[in-house]
Amino acid sequence: MAKQNLAAQPPRSNKELMLRGSAWMTAGSILSRVLGAIYIIPWRIWLGAAYLTANALFTKGYQIYSIFLIISTAGVPGSISKQIAHYNAMNEYKTGFRLFSAGVVAMSLMGVVSCGLLWVLAPALALHDAALTQVFRTLAWPLLVIPVLSIIRGFFQGYNEMAPSALSQFIEQVARIIYMLIMTYSIMKLGNGDYVDAVAQSTFAAFIGALFGLGLLIVYFFRQKDRFVALAANSADDLQISTKRILWEIVQQAVPFIIMGAAINLYYIIDQYTFDPMMLTHYIASKKLLGELYALFAGNANKLIMIVVSLAVAMASTALPLLAAAKTRAQGREIADTITNILQLFFVVMIPCAFGMAAIAQPLYVLFYGYDKLGIDVLQLSAFLAVFLGLFTVLASILQGLFHNRLAIRTMLVGMAVKLALQWPCIVFFHVYGPTLSTIAGMTVSIVLMLNDLRLLYHFKVRQTARRLVGIVGFSVVMAVVVRALIWVLSRFLNPASGMQSVLMLVLTLPVGVAIYGYAVLKTRLADLIVGARIGGIRRRLHIG
Repeated sequence: MAKQNLAAQPPRSNKELMLRGSAWMTAGSILSRVLGAIYIIPWRIWLGAAYLTANALFTKGYQIYSIFLIISTAGVPGSISKQIAHYNAMNEYKTGFRLFSAGVVAMSLMGVVSCGLLWVLAPALALHDAALTQVFRTLAWPLLVIPVLSIIRGFFQGYNEMAPSALSQFIEQVARIIYMLIMTYSIMKLGNGDYVDAVAQSTFAAFIGALFGLGLLIVYFFRQKDRFVALAANSADDLQISTKRILWEIVQQAVPFIIMGAAINLYYIIDQYTFDPMMLTHYIASKKLLGELYALFAGNANKLIMIVVSLAVAMASTALPLLAAAKTRAQGREIADTITNILQLFFVVMIPCAFGMAAIAQPLYVLFYGYDKLGIDVLQLSAFLAVFLGLFTVLASILQGLFHNRLAIRTMLVGMAVKLALQWPCIVFFHVYGPTLSTIAGMTVSIVLMLNDLRLLYHFKVRQTARRLVGIVGFSVVMAVVVRALIWVLSRFLNPASGMQSVLMLVLTLPVGVAIYGYAVLKTRLADLIVGARIGGIRRRLHIG
């Protein structure tokens, strides 16, 4: 019966699957990131004068934790979704299910090992800073849970089901934020007022969130277990692969995902360990001041731009199984069209988001962190960094989805070498802006190399994509200029340093920006060309000719 229902549904095109999957993953990622930024407002107020120092401690803890997280999950969401999509395209559902079952056991063991390693290595990684050591050890606990959480997400993504992953991300973030805010308030307002304890409990909240996210995924899995069993029972079952071979496949596919998944975090790790010593080669500054400067770009600005970058992560997660399946079927034209669709969808969404964030940087920064001219300027530059981080993420996923792991790693390493080479001169000449500029330079090199490789290998529509990109950038610039001018005018009447009045600025300017860009892409039919004919319904309802 299940088989008949499945057959009765008309197959969706890759473009439709891409849009549908991206919608779910984008919703989950954006809501999670927005919540992850909103908590800053009460967190900053309760921490008071210790906020920047506390945020620097929080950020340094999370940078190292992110590397352990990527290693402990062994690139599982990406590698599992890719391999399951590969087997499903061959009607080998049973093999994919066996891969998943073996992976759950392996990931459980990996979680125990990674948790123990971070706990033991915490003092050395913290350079024997007692406060940072305490933070690292609270971040060891979520490593027990997240590997299993990740493999279940990857399993669903392999079936092009993005809703479970998206909803679990949202629930995970909600639980995390509720716990961290309750504990921060209890410590700072009702307890001893020690900001280190508040940060430690804020990072331990990742463990609480992971438990809730895992619980939701388990419920989803058992609700659909009968369907998965039915697909496995009706699969071709022509492949006879041992469990050992399946685990080896996971390792082979996972290692490149570990390396590429850690790429952005490695850029930030370089900043974490080089910013202070490189600044001190030319400037006299206290440890406290350096920590506050570091927090401006690695903590404050990064939290906000990652809302935009999460759009790219969503697209990359959706594209991976689609490309793996197309590659398995050896459909070259389908691959080229999918790459073209992914890139154009990325540009039509990410470019205006980046320009828009740069335009509203002043009220946005004040709302979350209070007025700080240097922090606002850093956010303006970082808004454009989001495009480079996002495009790198998407291109890396495309290459990995098409089984070009070595190519992806090689281009990433070249870009990282450029980042390392430029880090010192950029910090010396541009101080707090230096790390962001060197990251943009490194990412640009990797992006250019990846695009060229994809052009040579798959002949995606470069000229068409470039023409549409010109239009997208043009519309985004017009939108940003108008919004920036409107904020300047409003600043003459409203207090730009006031959080509440900054909210009013955002309420007045954001709809204007959305309207300008939306009208432009609808009027010129650019949205129809990239998103699809269904967008025409929106244009008709809005009476845009």
